[in-house]
Amino acid sequence: MWKRFIIYGLLGLCAEVLWNGLGAMLRGDVLLRGTTCIWMFPIYGLAVFLEPVHYRIKHLPLIARGGIYMVLIFAVELLCGLLLKSVLGVCPWNYENKTLSIGGIITLGYAPVWIVVGIIFEKIHDAIICIESSINCNSK
Repeated sequence: MWKRFIIYGLLGLCAEVLWNGLGAMLRGDVLLRGTTCIWMFPIYGLAVFLEPVHYRIKHLPLIARGGIYMVLIFAVELLCGLLLKSVLGVCPWNYENKTLSIGGIITLGYAPVWIVVGIIFEKIHDAIICIESSINCNSK
């Protein structure tokens, strides 16, 4: 579990830097500056808890699975944002100026993004399981 926590944490950090770099490009930053915050590492690592969900819902249609992941990601984003705001006095992300923002912590405008992220998570999880199985078979 800890190995996958680290993998998801690192993948999340890389994805966020890429996302923010692409956003910078759209704003005209030719250097494509992408940033993140180290506090995000454990938050992205929490994706390890989506693995049992993946197993339980894999029989459902794609859009239903995406919707379930979206709700779970919003819940984690809200809880982690509120926790960081109460502990640090600030949240690493700020959606106050976004449409459909709820308390500046989440924005419903990201719903399609979180649906896609959830489906991508399934592919990543399947790949990790495949790699682990291959490593375990080769070590015997």
